[in-house]
Amino acid sequence: MCRVLQVATSCYWCHAARQRNPQLGSARAQRDESVKADIQRVWHANWQVYGADKVWLQMNREGIAVARCTVERLMRAMGLQGVRRGKGCVSDF
Repeated sequence: MCRVLQVATSCYWCHAARQRNPQLGSARAQRDESVKADIQRVWHANWQVYGADKVWLQMNREGIAVARCTVERLMRAMGLQGVRRGKGCVSDF
């Protein structure tokens, strides 16, 4: 049995246009794309151990004004996380 999602034609074409040309996206989506590159750079430059707080602090030191919650949201979306202190991971042998 096949289910069809009912979506208005205008919504579909608007979405398709944004996929083809990112400049048509919202201001937040455009800013997120530029900030993602900076987050990735800072995270890699610090041996991939910085969490969202330290990435946010480093970006502010470099003069990149961004909210901490934005860094947290984008790092979560990109699958980046810092190293946690305490007991290490236990692997199954």
